[in-house]
Amino acid sequence: MTIDPTEGSKPLMPAPPALAAFQKAALFLDFDGTLVELAGHPNEIRPDHRLADLLLRLSDRLDGRVALVSGRTVADIDRHMGRLPIAVAGSHGGELRSAWQDAIEVLAQSIPPGAQAAAQAFMEQNPGLMIEQKRLGFALHYRAAPGLETAVVAFAERLTETHQLASQRGKMVVEFMPAGFDKGRAVAWFMTQPSFEGSTPVFLGDDVTDEHGFEVVSAQGGLGILVGDARETKATARLPAVADVHDWLRAFAT
Repeated sequence: MTIDPTEGSKPLMPAPPALAAFQKAALFLDFDGTLVELAGHPNEIRPDHRLADLLLRLSDRLDGRVALVSGRTVADIDRHMGRLPIAVAGSHGGELRSAWQDAIEVLAQSIPPGAQAAAQAFMEQNPGLMIEQKRLGFALHYRAAPGLETAVVAFAERLTETHQLASQRGKMVVEFMPAGFDKGRAVAWFMTQPSFEGSTPVFLGDDVTDEHGFEVVSAQGGLGILVGDARETKATARLPAVADVHDWLRAFAT
């Protein structure tokens, strides 16, 4: 696949090599914007009906070295995809579940109620905002009110400082979570597990919340693949869209 040059100062990024080119690859996949098209509301996503089968075939070809790494909860991934025998990290690494276990290991405490109350009040004062409740935190979406971005970012800075939280900006969203957890830590944890040890990690993600994952796989001799428009990133290869991700994965799985 050839990627066209981008306009302005955005970096030109090459397409990734075929997955078959990697020696004992381990595959880490963001969910929204990478495997599934974004939607106006998180509950409105529509995963491709062939996606579950594709993930199972990838896991089979890679001897189980596949993990979903998402800001969504593990339970929410299951709700959209069914309970697949694939490792999952949810809540930006605050939740972990191995492929063949039902138990979800929760590593972080929920954020304090006062922080959520403050966000609820801020949302009510600014029509167009929406709060997405998560197991260990919440996300404040402003996709329906993009003009509020500056106000949302300023509010996020105040809230994280007051309540000692972590926050991450995404595409028209700010996510709030307990400090000390991110997708990179989740990838690093999976890489210590017997089924992943000694492999070459490959991480696909579309958003700034995936940068920690790109950084970790790069440090371990692997590859970060940005999905979507080119931008400044720690990834070193790019696929233009969700459909291209599916094609790239399917070329290896078939």
